[in-house]
Amino acid sequence: MRTSGDWWKSSYSGPGDGDSCVEVADHRTHIAIRDSKTPTRAILTFPAATFTAFVDALKTEGGTTTP
Repeated sequence: MRTSGDWWKSSYSGPGDGDSCVEVADHRTHIAIRDSKTPTRAILTFPAATFTAFVDALKTEGGTTTP
């Protein structure tokens, strides 16, 4: 079970390229993202609603944009 602030990465991050991934933490009001290879370096944060809209757009549009 994850709690607020725990870092996690995709279950698709298995052996091989599993170390080349981003980790995500849910801080309720914002989402934090960091590089799993260098977790002590820079962390990006986004408002939770903005990050949710981004992920939803990736799911519905397949990650492509229309000109």
